[in-house]
Amino acid sequence: MRDMKTATTAKSTDTPRLDAQLCFALYSAGLAMNKVYRKHLKALDLTYPQYLVMLVLWEKDGLSVSEIGARLFLDSATLTPLLKRLDAANLLVRSRSRDDEREVEVTLTPRGRQLQAKASAVQHAIFCATACSANELKQLRDELRQLRGRLALAE
Repeated sequence: MRDMKTATTAKSTDTPRLDAQLCFALYSAGLAMNKVYRKHLKALDLTYPQYLVMLVLWEKDGLSVSEIGARLFLDSATLTPLLKRLDAANLLVRSRSRDDEREVEVTLTPRGRQLQAKASAVQHAIFCATACSANELKQLRDELRQLRGRLALAE
């Protein structure tokens, strides 16, 4: 009987606890971050994933769908509906590549370029919402990038 009680006690302490999970800390922080972004992106009339696409294009315009997907770690099936909505909103144009008909190039419209100026206000609001210093955010970002890299190697 004593062995069963010991086994039961050991089993209950080995049970994974939600708050002890790294995955849950990342997931819930992501949810909180998306909620703050959603509030501030209303002014741009963008969803968070659409905003990420626009960030990529503001850095370098005229990328292929596959290049955008690689930057965002998204596959074409996920990215295509986002691009269609941004195209319908007249923020970008999708066109077949002249060099390779199989490839679709994405280019910002003048309206899409103009939206970039408004986006700086979003960045400032997010920075304020974190209540972190610039150094703290840089360190956290760098650590998350390293973790992402390690996890990619483990796939």
